[in-house]
Amino acid sequence: MTELPVRVTVLDTWDELELHATPDTPVSELKALALAKAGVTDPAGEYLVKYRGAELPESGRTLGDAGVVPNAALIVLPRRRIPAR
Repeated sequence: MTELPVRVTVLDTWDELELHATPDTPVSELKALALAKAGVTDPAGEYLVKYRGAELPESGRTLGDAGVVPNAALIVLPRRRIPAR
């Protein structure tokens, strides 16, 4: 299977993680892995994944389905907006 290296920034920690997946990796699996590696303990369902500014649907979608390319930059952020002070 072809390797698909991606960079994932987890907004809660501002950590940029270099992860290795495949085009068949589900978006939800990549999100859970990124949250775990960043040390985030909140449920993965409270977060979403964005690529090129748009939310990636997770229901059965893979990175390949979403058109994610090698070395792409993704962001994992809370579904609820964080209030600015």
